[in-house]
Amino acid sequence: MSAADTTTPAKVPPPRQAPPSPPSAPNPPRRGRTSGGAATPWLLLAPCLLILGLVMGYPLVRLVTLSFQKFGQSQLWGFQPAEWVGFANFSGVLSDSQFWQVVLRTILFAAGSVIFTMVLGMLVALLLQRVSGWVKTLVNIVLVASWGMPIIVATTVFKWLFDSDYGILNALLSKLPGVQLIGHNWFASGPQGLAVIMLLVVWGAVPFVVITLSAGLTQVPAELEEAARLDGAGAWGVFRYVTLPILKPIIVMLTTLSVIWDMGVFPQVFVMRGGHPEDEFQLLTTYSYDRAFQVNDYAQGSAIALVTVLLLLGVVAVYMRQMLKIGEVE
Repeated sequence: MSAADTTTPAKVPPPRQAPPSPPSAPNPPRRGRTSGGAATPWLLLAPCLLILGLVMGYPLVRLVTLSFQKFGQSQLWGFQPAEWVGFANFSGVLSDSQFWQVVLRTILFAAGSVIFTMVLGMLVALLLQRVSGWVKTLVNIVLVASWGMPIIVATTVFKWLFDSDYGILNALLSKLPGVQLIGHNWFASGPQGLAVIMLLVVWGAVPFVVITLSAGLTQVPAELEEAARLDGAGAWGVFRYVTLPILKPIIVMLTTLSVIWDMGVFPQVFVMRGGHPEDEFQLLTTYSYDRAFQVNDYAQGSAIALVTVLLLLGVVAVYMRQMLKIGEVE
């Protein structure tokens, strides 16, 4: 008997069977969007919209209402009821030659202020990119301090600086050879006085422009600037073809805001002229104030204010169109 005959054959275990899969759980029913989900954003915005409606909505509605009425002191004190006169206030304003002189003066004043603000702000922002860290910090502190100064305080300071008798500016300029400005009155003529007020407006607006443009300049890729320099572009070429296109949305926004703010300048002119601006210093805001509270024609003052609002809405429309174009290009 051989060894193969005496060896017990090994038993092969039966193959394991996979355990039966548990019964699949039924799919949970899909929950449709509840009706409260769409209303949640409006509920969260309701307090803000209510405050805006009370603070801005009612005065605007009242402004529009007054511009279509005859409303003077008699109506203000309740001696006579307000009379609806249709577009008579607007026709009276638009047919007044002084009104169009004020409009032209306001446009020129706002344009000059915006141009000087944007150019000076861009130059300072570019300069801050080339200085050391502590100098940049010091300049930013000075900019924020000047930006946070109340308008009345800044206007009073400028009024002292340009005073004809005790102003330090006349004394400093008179030290230059061939210059004699002791006793010079900067507000003797409208153009000189408005130039001083424009300088005040630019001084107060430049810090915001510089800080915003400095933040935008940090987003300009250094690789693009280096590539432009390797291609032979100078400093102006890099700024024109690399920096400026990237900053275009910010520049459009700042320009639009500056136009709106500079067309609405009131306290600078009002305080600088002692509360009684002369005719050659009148802007749309001060002209509307004078018609309402000096002449006591509140209806015509409201009409002038409404025309100013419509002009500003035109500026906003141009801004929105430019932003849409930028969005389509991107």
